[in-house]
Amino acid sequence: MKPAVRKIAEQVKALPERELDEFLSWLTEYEAGHMDEWDKEIERDSQNGGRPSAVLKRARDDIAAGRTKPLDQVIDNS
Repeated sequence: MKPAVRKIAEQVKALPERELDEFLSWLTEYEAGHMDEWDKEIERDSQNGGRPSAVLKRARDDIAAGRTKPLDQVIDNS
């Protein structure tokens, strides 16, 4: 750990509980504001109705209709 980071970590550890909560809230907001586009896309996609929803529905429909095989039948066990 670099000296500047070590110093910040020590200061964070020394914060009273109320100030620590305030700092952690700020840090969470700061981090969310600095997500890269990929992270934001993954977050959007993981919400209900996101892009994988159609694929998951199709997979669930296939399972319910018996159009799937157990994994051990698909994997080559030789």
